[in-house]
Amino acid sequence: MSLFSYQNLKKILFKLDPEAAHTIAGIGLRSVTHCPLLLRFFKNRYFVSHPMLQQKIFGKTFQNPVGLGAGFDKDAQYITATPILGFGFTEVGTVTPRPQSGNPKPRLFRLVEENSLQNAMGFNNKGSYYMLQQLKKLYFLDYPIGINIGKNKITPENEALRDYETLFLAFKEWGDYIVINISSPNTPGLRDLQNENFIKAVFEMAKKITSKPVLLKIAPDMEPQDAIALCKCAIEAGAAGIVATNTTTDYSLSPDAKQFGGISGALLKEKSYELFKALGKEFYGKTVLISVGGIDSAQEAYRRIKAGASLIQVYSMLIYKGPALIKEINEGLVTLLQKDGYSHICEAIGADYK
Repeated sequence: MSLFSYQNLKKILFKLDPEAAHTIAGIGLRSVTHCPLLLRFFKNRYFVSHPMLQQKIFGKTFQNPVGLGAGFDKDAQYITATPILGFGFTEVGTVTPRPQSGNPKPRLFRLVEENSLQNAMGFNNKGSYYMLQQLKKLYFLDYPIGINIGKNKITPENEALRDYETLFLAFKEWGDYIVINISSPNTPGLRDLQNENFIKAVFEMAKKITSKPVLLKIAPDMEPQDAIALCKCAIEAGAAGIVATNTTTDYSLSPDAKQFGGISGALLKEKSYELFKALGKEFYGKTVLISVGGIDSAQEAYRRIKAGASLIQVYSMLIYKGPALIKEINEGLVTLLQKDGYSHICEAIGADYK
């Protein structure tokens, strides 16, 4: 499927409700997994594996640094199809201990003129047991997988640790890393957990349960000094990395924005980059940094890498530009690395601070 044909498909999908279009796309991906010839065809077309891009992180080989961000594959149903879109890894979830339907519909909106999305999904998912069964089917799949975890909506803030404990116990032997999500704006009170007391408690608990790398995902709406202090606390408590950033609640970014939910895509690009750059300056070389938010080109991906990102993630821009974007980013990164005289991506990571 070329970029041109994806743009034709997009015209059809964009006539549908965004959530319905997402469901149809998911059905398509699951269907492809049942046809090995199609899987091989699309992977050969879009998946880039180049020696300059390969990295070993968390004990796992990442063939390229571009991953699918959390939120697309909430229940780990599309993992075997993710490589055909060109992604070098995938992050599933956000998963909660118990199934939940999420917030009332409509809850997903396109900001088409601005190549952005706004969502108020509210961690709709089938729960940890369902995801665990999906992951067990993939026992022999050699592909990096992150698991993004969050608390149930009905769980009071003072009992949130119990939800995360349940999730650590469920996934302690699955996936290649776990991400603590306390930065979504769509679960009431969740962002209130972005405080040092909770951070210390949840990472101390995680160390007792699992040997998997555990990362923290933060919001883009924090002041840089507050984000740095929070991430420093997390790293000292045992965090193996930081994912920055989640969606933003800065509704001034678009005159068409709803006054609820979180904005992602092109509108988030500069806000996400500026906070990530502050974190990169402070933590490059001290932990693994993953950048996400409005990455729409090889140049933008390279900007994040030079700011300290070992890995990047894409979600909203995939919706607007299609799988050819992922191939373009990876091939473009090779060209940019060569242009700057680098022989491997690791030489460019954090180049802004060297």
